[in-house]
Amino acid sequence: MRITGIRLGLLRVPLKTPFRTALRTVEQLEDIVVTVHTDEGAIGHGEAPPTAAITGDTLESIVAAIRGHIAPRLIGEAIDDVDRLAGLIQQSLPGNTSAKAAMEIAIYDLWAQRQQAPLYRLLGGGHPVLRTDLTISLDTVQAMVAQSTQAVARGYRALKIKLGKDAAQDIERVKAIHEAVGGEASLRLDANQGWTAEQAVKVLHALEAAGVQPELLEQPVPAHDIDGLCYVTARVHTPVVADESVFGVADAYEVIRRRAADIINIKLMKTGGLSGALRLADIAAEHGVSCMIGCMLEGSISVAAAVHLAIARSSVITKVDLDGPSLCQYNPVEGGVVYRGPEIAVSDAPGMGIRAVRGVEEWGD
Repeated sequence: MRITGIRLGLLRVPLKTPFRTALRTVEQLEDIVVTVHTDEGAIGHGEAPPTAAITGDTLESIVAAIRGHIAPRLIGEAIDDVDRLAGLIQQSLPGNTSAKAAMEIAIYDLWAQRQQAPLYRLLGGGHPVLRTDLTISLDTVQAMVAQSTQAVARGYRALKIKLGKDAAQDIERVKAIHEAVGGEASLRLDANQGWTAEQAVKVLHALEAAGVQPELLEQPVPAHDIDGLCYVTARVHTPVVADESVFGVADAYEVIRRRAADIINIKLMKTGGLSGALRLADIAAEHGVSCMIGCMLEGSISVAAAVHLAIARSSVITKVDLDGPSLCQYNPVEGGVVYRGPEIAVSDAPGMGIRAVRGVEEWGD
């Protein structure tokens, strides 16, 4: 089986409600969809969202990286050696982690199809069902309480609370949500780099003093501020998660060496795909550090790859934040992962099990 063509398209899907964090507001999913075609008729699917505020990638840069640098290295290559193909992708140009992730996802999908096995089984096996949290977007106190009670009514038992705009109001947001659903769902706080280290400690101390014990606190300080991350981790009881501070292996080693966080958030768009994500998970396991698996605002193609990874590395990936498709008004993907409220399941279909993607607009020259 050899690669004969690589096609790119744009997928737009409206969200149920605007997705608001300390960094951005998004009203619709806009992802580049990659299809890799072969001489045997098999097709691999990949996907990448533009997250310029986090990865630096835009729709245009993702397309340019794939067309100008990654695709030419892959045309004509055999699917047999997935590690070699991942190496070609990673060596094609610096940075551009989202473009690399989209290509790697499609290549891993094809590789597993060629082996006639679901991807998770080839990555290590496991139980093909996960439970995800649900994001509560940054909003007024009343709106966030309403979102939280609705999520609990739908069966979610872990809520990811977006914070980071106003530390004092963030305390009130969390206290109100805790009062409304605290006995029914754990609260995962995500400041998206929105606080200083001192503000983060004050917020957590205020919450702990009020009897609120969050399950975790994600990326309270700017990504580059490892000193600040260390400061927070050393001073609060709540486990601290490094998200934007860890893109790859070097970042992970630094955070682990300095004990800057208790948990590392793995995202395929940061690691450049599955090969880097697998290395991160294995490094964390070697050092006794647990991981979360997360996503940007992604559809169920790239999320499917993250689900297969999480299943295969469930001993170290203990927290799941893969709710992107649940935030969309509909799912344009046929096959792949199946969402039943907070439960995500995969089938034993070869690869990622994706049969088709509806509504993709071809990306012109």
